Amino acid sequence: MMMMMMMMMVSWAFLQTCLILMVRSNQFSLRDSSSCEILTEQSQLNSFLWTIKRDPPSYFYGTIHVPYTRVWDFIPENSKKAFQESNIVYFELDLTDPYTISALTSCQLLPQGENLQDVLPRDIYRRLKRHLEYVKLMLPSWMTPDQRGKGLYADYLFNAIAGNWERKRPVWVMLMVNSLTEADIKTRGVPVLDLYLAQEAERMKKKTGAVEKVEEQCHPLNGLNFSQSFKAADAGNRVTAAGVRAKAVRN
Repeated sequence: MMMMMMMMMVSWAFLQTCLILMVRSNQFSLRDSSSCEILTEQSQLNSFLWTIKRDPPSYFYGTIHVPYTRVWDFIPENSKKAFQESNIVYFELDLTDPYTISALTSCQLLPQGENLQDVLPRDIYRRLKRHLEYVKLMLPSWMTPDQRGKGLYADYLFNAIAGNWERKRPVWVMLMVNSLTEADIKTRGVPVLDLYLAQEAERMKKKTGAVEKVEEQCHPLNGLNFSQSFKAADAGNRVTAAGVRAKAVRN
């Protein structure tokens, strides 16, 4: 269960979109002349599904990192059919591989010996710490009966999301804070769409793979200088705090 929760936590906070390559063949080969086109029939519009014209066809499909239950009923049948009929599915990252989760977790950390308190301005660090204390206090009331019925505890959930936060780089703390809302907490435990499709591909005995390595996604974010990360983290913290104040007024 710990590994499954880690997969969902990391994939939730990592990037907002990904691309899936679905291949209807026994071997991945593009020897045939091929081109991409957007499907234009009315029933297929807004499906985020592209077709690579070959025999048999292959597909590109864009997903978003939200709980699959929020969007599954709205995914057009042509996209679901393409997934079901494909023999091979390539994801952005292999979120079912324990190494991927471990590498994503490691890449978020500051260099050995450094802590967030050492790199953040004192006022931002204090506000961040107060906000996380508030979230930890509110978490039990944000959780759903279904989550409790599955054995999720507030302290466990908080540690799974925000554990070791003082060792994380500012940009990853920003992403973490933006996901610590009541609405997001209520859907923890539900796989995001791309992870759900990866799990379904494994269940259906499809061959799976990844088109990118962890380093290709991690290094650009870690390449942000501290000034850029400070501004992003500060903006995220202000928005979250404003939302908390607005809710308090409404109540």
